[in-house]
Amino acid sequence: MAKTYYDPADLRKFGKITEWNEELGNKFFDYYGKVFEEGALSAREKSLIALAVAHTEQCPYCIDAYTQDGLQRGITKEEMMEALHVGAAIKSGATLVHGVQMMNKVNKLEM
Repeated sequence: MAKTYYDPADLRKFGKITEWNEELGNKFFDYYGKVFEEGALSAREKSLIALAVAHTEQCPYCIDAYTQDGLQRGITKEEMMEALHVGAAIKSGATLVHGVQMMNKVNKLEM
């Protein structure tokens, strides 16, 4: 197996972020846990959202974690791929809409 920059084993070390700042680390994990509790959205829906965001943020650890979590929650590979396309559409749209700022600047400089 080829060595990569991101070591999948590092995901299991995530909890250790509290070692260098226990107060803030614990606050993060409290918040994180609360966010993923059942609420107006189901845990399944939240997992699917997390998977799409993991891809737009390009976090390999999150991609691994939420692919596995999604499968355990019964999310199909077709649902996963559709969610990724939704994320990609939003990410590309957000990039392109900033083109208006560039166009405005060009128009202003050409005056």
